[in-house]
Amino acid sequence: MNSPTSKSKHPAKRSVAIPPCGAWLCYILCCADDTLYTGITNDLAKRLDAHNAGMASKYTRTRVPVKLVFVESCTGKSAALKREMEIKSLLRTEKLALIGSAMRQSGRHE
Repeated sequence: MNSPTSKSKHPAKRSVAIPPCGAWLCYILCCADDTLYTGITNDLAKRLDAHNAGMASKYTRTRVPVKLVFVESCTGKSAALKREMEIKSLLRTEKLALIGSAMRQSGRHE
């Protein structure tokens, strides 16, 4: 398993830090089968635990373990839902570019 500072060249193979609970967040997970899953929550640690326990979504249930690779704060639940739909409409290559860009901005790059 890669650490948050891992030197993997594939952006979805590196994990990101979990922000504190409370704010609405849009997130992307990299599943065990290398697919990407996008969702929203206001308690990311709890939601990640639920995903990895196979209890958060039908999609990730059979694709554990999952790893957090992108997180973005939103102004509220409505904004998070809107951002989730925007990200879900992206092509996989565009999602990987978004993940890579966020990691470069946070200082997690090669």
